[in-house]
Order: sequence, then structure tokens, then C-alpha cells
Amino acid sequence: MKLTIAELNALPKDEFIERLGGIFEHSPWVAQKVVGKRPFRDREHLFKAMTDAVRRAGAEKQLELIRAHPDLVGKAAKEGKLSASSQSEQTKAGLTNLSAADIKWFDRYNRAYQEKYEFPLIVCLRALQGDPKQIILDQFEIRMCNDEAREKRTALEEINKIAEFRLQDLVG
Repeated sequence: MKLTIAELNALPKDEFIERLGGIFEHSPWVAQKVVGKRPFRDREHLFKAMTDAVRRAGAEKQLELIRAHPDLVGKAAKEGKLSASSQSEQTKAGLTNLSAADIKWFDRYNRAYQEKYEFPLIVCLRALQGDPKQIILDQFEIRMCNDEAREKRTALEEINKIAEFRLQDLVG
């Protein structure tokens, strides 16, 4: 159920953090950083506060945030251990009903990407236009050419897009 910004602002601290804890995958610390900044004027004001918290968090915390995301079509998905949001996003993108051959491609790309960067490829599935499977496979190849600093920036940009969609789902 969507909340208004006024309802969100009025929540007790713990409930505010609980409701917003999944906006950034498995990273309730982002909501904890902004709870004291209430009241927020609107969803955009809240989103800016959250992304500012991530930006100011420092390299280690940002890397922790990136690593909190699952591989696309990875182990967590296969074992049914995705967060509800990630499960929904991967399902809507058609990534939960791939052929065995497609899954092998994802496994190979996930391994190569993880070996190079030591974090998963992050793609905002809800922002994709076209065939998600092909776009993601193309992204693996394109982004494997990035240096580590650029890829971390790209991952954080994608995480912000994901968070914005999730916040839109929660706050009307």
C-alpha cells in the first residue's frame, strides 16, 4: 500500500526505517541516515536525501551497497532467496523463465564480471527498453571494458535508478 509523504513523515523512527529499508537493496542504513531529516516536502526531496546519504557514505559503504545486490539470474534467484523487490523486478524482466542455455550464458558472464570487479553487474531492469535478456547480455560485454572506478560509478547510478522506482512504488 502506498503511503503519502505526510504519512511517511509521521511514522515512528523504527517504522520509517523498516518501510524504507528495502529501497536500497538490503541496506536499511540509508533510511537510518535520513530519518532525522524529516519532514520531507515530497518524494523527490526524500529521494535526494537518500541518494546524498549514499554519495556521502564513502567508498567502503558504497561497495557494501553494490555487493548487497544479487547477480542477475544468479544463485540467489535459483535458490529463491531474492528480496521481494528483486524477485518482482527479475520476474517482470522475464529473467525467471529462461532456457538452460540462457542461464549458462548468465552464469558465465556473472562469473567473469565478479572475477574482474568483485561485485555483481547492476542493471535497473525497470528502465530497460526492449528485450531485457539481450540488453543485459550486451551490458556484460560493454561494461567489462570499464575500469573499476567507472564501473563502480555506473553501478551506483543503476542502484539509484532502482531505488527511485522502488520509492515511487511505496510513496504516492
